[in-house]
Amino acid sequence: MNESSHRLSRDLGIGGAIMMGLGSMVGTGVFVSIGIAAGVAGPSVLLAIALAALVATCNALSSAQLAASHPVSGGTYEYGYRYLNPRLGLTAGWMFLCAKSASAATAALGFAGYALPMAGGGAAAMPWVAMGSVLFFTLLVLAGIKRSSWVNIAIVSVTLAALGGFILFGSPSAFATGSSNWTPFFSDREESPASAFLYASALMFVAFTGYGRIATLGEEVREPHRTIPRAIIVTVAVTAALYICVAAVVVGIVGTAVFADAPDRQATTLQTAATAMGSRSLALLVAIGAITAMLGVLLNLILGLSRVVLAMGRRGDIPPVFGRLTEAEKEPASAVILVGVLVTGLAAIGSVETVWAFSAFTVLIYYAISNLAALRLPDDQRL
Repeated sequence: MNESSHRLSRDLGIGGAIMMGLGSMVGTGVFVSIGIAAGVAGPSVLLAIALAALVATCNALSSAQLAASHPVSGGTYEYGYRYLNPRLGLTAGWMFLCAKSASAATAALGFAGYALPMAGGGAAAMPWVAMGSVLFFTLLVLAGIKRSSWVNIAIVSVTLAALGGFILFGSPSAFATGSSNWTPFFSDREESPASAFLYASALMFVAFTGYGRIATLGEEVREPHRTIPRAIIVTVAVTAALYICVAAVVVGIVGTAVFADAPDRQATTLQTAATAMGSRSLALLVAIGAITAMLGVLLNLILGLSRVVLAMGRRGDIPPVFGRLTEAEKEPASAVILVGVLVTGLAAIGSVETVWAFSAFTVLIYYAISNLAALRLPDDQRL
């Protein structure tokens, strides 16, 4: 059996890669974590987003160099093995699985938080709806990367249209409130405003890490040396602009105290702002956009996670059955099923903030290893 039978097919071009990145990033970050971070840092959440974007850009450049020089499934797990040592590579693999499984569960819970009110359901059903969405997208990923890519493009298009409408129609109301929702600029709810600001930045950093999905899908990208770096940089730039604009509108309309005083509203950040404007049509648009965004993140995370599990199975760090592809479709079915089970278990917890904070902690370790690996790149492999 030749090597190609063990490899995934390269079906993603530059457009598909960018949309995969946007589908991974423009979701929990804009619809959930902005509310969480605003409740912690107050109006300074805008600066927290800017700091997170700066750190993410530095990480993105490292990931772009690594992915272009070593375009295989697995991302930093593979880079750690190749450029550092097996222990750090293994650590990166487990940190990615922990962080992104938690992020996927957050997306599923966020989807449930927006969908249930539209369907007349109560909060008690959130974990069940979240687990059902994980099952559905696990089955979609099992159907193959081409089908997943087309579904992702449709999802991201709806999400971007909804966010554009929120910014366009929400900006007049945000400016009309004057400075009342912007003071004090730094949170006075914590003993240390600086600590609150840095904590909010760490929470928002997780919302930018979707660009890593492009790297973990490196084995499925056409012309990876050119496509991956361009797709990563474009994805980070577009996402940063969206986050800052949306956060400014949210803070201008409702302030930040509402998210600190009522944590249940963190899962419906934009819906809270749209409702405060008294616009039912905008609230509906936001809800639809949020639903598609959460589902897009969930889809892309299951894809990315399964590729890391595939890489770990190939190396024998987990049972080899998870490193095998199906004969007919060349898909990592066992890896996808394992990821589906892990994410379903985390979604059963039912707490958005708990799951998101866990993700923030583990993903920072993961990207620290990524940057260490980038420092070890030979000069002729740097961008």
